[in-house]
Amino acid sequence: MTLETIEAKAFVPAKSFETSKTFYETMGFTCAWSSEDLAYFHHGTSSFLLQNYFEQRFAESFQMHLLVKNADAWSAHIQHTGLLKVFDARAEPPADRDWGLRDFVLIDPSGVCWRIGHNIESG
Repeated sequence: MTLETIEAKAFVPAKSFETSKTFYETMGFTCAWSSEDLAYFHHGTSSFLLQNYFEQRFAESFQMHLLVKNADAWSAHIQHTGLLKVFDARAEPPADRDWGLRDFVLIDPSGVCWRIGHNIESG
């Protein structure tokens, strides 16, 4: 018997379930299915479950990491979509980090912190 894994998904909290679903769709994720309590989102091979559950302290300490090919392109995309103006969301500009990533922080409407970044070539 081999022990294989298929996938691990986080359950991301949502203060307003419908607002968060629209936020992530606008960000570029696809909602593959949704019920009144849970929605499955994916973009490429990355996925998560959005839950119709909110506890402020939990949401504000919850973090997601999205590894992408180009953090600057994703940051520009976030700006272009109007996410920050339409939704109660915040973002910082991309920066090179000591831990070998170029990333930026995006705070979703529920207070969840996303770090979106790409690996920096070591020289």
